[in-house]
Amino acid sequence: MPRKTILITGCSSGIGLDAAHRMRAEGWRVFAACRKQSDCDRLIADGFESPLIDYCDTATIETGLAEVLAATNGTLDALFNNGARGLPGAVEDIPTEGLRDLFESNLLGWHDLTRRILPIMRAQGHGRIINCSSVLGYVSMRYRGAYVATKYALEGWTDSLRIELRGTNIHAILIEPGPITSALRRNNAAQFFHWIDWENSAFADHYRTTLVKRFADTDRGPDPFELPATAVSDKLLTALTTRRPRARYRVTTPAHVMNLLRRLLPTSLLDWVIAKG
Repeated sequence: MPRKTILITGCSSGIGLDAAHRMRAEGWRVFAACRKQSDCDRLIADGFESPLIDYCDTATIETGLAEVLAATNGTLDALFNNGARGLPGAVEDIPTEGLRDLFESNLLGWHDLTRRILPIMRAQGHGRIINCSSVLGYVSMRYRGAYVATKYALEGWTDSLRIELRGTNIHAILIEPGPITSALRRNNAAQFFHWIDWENSAFADHYRTTLVKRFADTDRGPDPFELPATAVSDKLLTALTTRRPRARYRVTTPAHVMNLLRRLLPTSLLDWVIAKG
């Protein structure tokens, strides 16, 4: 019996890398995509098939998927859309071009890749599209407006896709992690200093004691309730193998607690709780 196949994006580190190792250990044929060739080369040396796929580069989406399909004779059992970036900063400080760039990375590239794969899954009569969202896909947070916007959009996009795929044996599923150990904090710092003119912001003093201070603390330990990336891989495996997958799988205590609070509390009180946190 041929091994099941999965394409996972954003495999250079964190959630994607752990997912690639986990699914390979479970017997799947894993295509572990990265957006940098150097990361692909590292994974290839580790025994993975690793196509170059950068969500911000349509050409790599086309060629990377073509590489996968050539290796599988035109089939693919599952796609795990995972690669994403953040752009911390107050909404009024985020340049429109920065927001546009983030949507390319966190939603539009996912849309492009998924649209290319869906006809393949329709032809073979089955498939699973797993999208890695976030607790920030259903509650907001100070200085995370750009990231929140992309994840809220992803949630709605996936909900529509799931409804449209009813009766096809193709499932669209969301994984919604809270704090997970990854390189996102380091990558967030790079995005913040690239896009945000923070010293000339109305929030400069608060940035200095929060974001800037946090980014400078390279020895800072894990966030409260932070879990390793294996926690996401556990949910991914469940979403891929259970006969009737859920629409959503939440990961970490904060993800569950915030979902409960947004259902129970009026908006003004929820805003107060989040602002205090």
